[in-house]
Amino acid sequence: MAKVNKLGGIYKDIVFYIIFGVCTTLVNIIVFWIMAHRMGMSTLQSTIIAWITAVLFAYLTNRKWVFHSKAKDITSRCQEIMSFFLCRLATGVIDWLCMWIFVDILGINDIFMKAFTNILIIALNFIASKLIIFKKS
Repeated sequence: MAKVNKLGGIYKDIVFYIIFGVCTTLVNIIVFWIMAHRMGMSTLQSTIIAWITAVLFAYLTNRKWVFHSKAKDITSRCQEIMSFFLCRLATGVIDWLCMWIFVDILGINDIFMKAFTNILIIALNFIASKLIIFKKS
């Protein structure tokens, strides 16, 4: 019975991860639009601000509702958020490299590769969050 409950918890985590992933994507797009179209910032500035905002939103929602973080003190929380941002930055670089290599160099369809790399990045982010950032002590 304990194994069934544990398996149910994993699926629940995945469902919440997907729900908050969609919300994070919306935050990213909305913040980008506001910065670029309402504030008149450049594409690069808008993208950076949108990414930071989206990652912060993802951290807050993931720590509470997906991975149920128990970090209470300031040191643990700072370590957790730094790990989260660094892992997201690393997967962002993987995304960029995959797109550059497979689309720009090898000429594979960009939409296909974007979909494929997003699946890869989502899986890597989930694994990093589960095993590194919000690991159970």
